[in-house]
Amino acid sequence: MHIMTVESEAFQKLVEKLDAISVKLNNHKETTPLSENWVDNQDVCELLHISKRTLQHYRDSGKIPFSQVGAKIYYKAKDIDDFLQSHYLKPGA
Repeated sequence: MHIMTVESEAFQKLVEKLDAISVKLNNHKETTPLSENWVDNQDVCELLHISKRTLQHYRDSGKIPFSQVGAKIYYKAKDIDDFLQSHYLKPGA
């Protein structure tokens, strides 16, 4: 292991540049489709405690939006949350 000495001014400039890079990366991440949280069939089935066939029925009937890449199917976590919220029943209702 090598020990290196850096002047505080040079170190501060380095930290500022790293912060600027971090901000740019975070801004870019928020504007890309991958900034969404995506889940697959297995995750949704486990979350909702349903079978793959029931999930397929929800897709076919348009109850849950999805995206398909090849044979793999993905769902936006927000869409699953919206689905759950739309089926929320308040006590006494």
